[in-house]
Amino acid sequence: MSGLSGRCLCRSVRYRVSGPIIHTGHCHCESCRRATSSPVTSFFCVATADVAFEGEALRHFASSPGVSRGFCGNCGSPMSFATDKRPGEIDLYVATLDDASGVTVSQHWFWSERVAWLSCDDDLPKHDN
Repeated sequence: MSGLSGRCLCRSVRYRVSGPIIHTGHCHCESCRRATSSPVTSFFCVATADVAFEGEALRHFASSPGVSRGFCGNCGSPMSFATDKRPGEIDLYVATLDDASGVTVSQHWFWSERVAWLSCDDDLPKHDN
């Protein structure tokens, strides 16, 4: 899939993806929950070289060793996640897409860290990392 595009809330940061999605997932880890103030967040991963950011430059926060979280410096919208464990890849938030209808999330990550009060009744594989 190519031709995906997205943006932050205030439209200061925009991006276009030219290559295929590598993988997708719903992340339940505590760090992602705190970074987004939500019980779960959904990512799609692409090659870093396949993403072109436009407008304002992302600001970055090192949320843990080897992890960089990109966000809009104007409105604060979370935009990206990158880890040294997967060089050359970047995770983007599905919720930032202009049209997410063509993206299918395929698995759950950090299932053991999920919040107890959210029900996820699907048949997707559930991993603890």
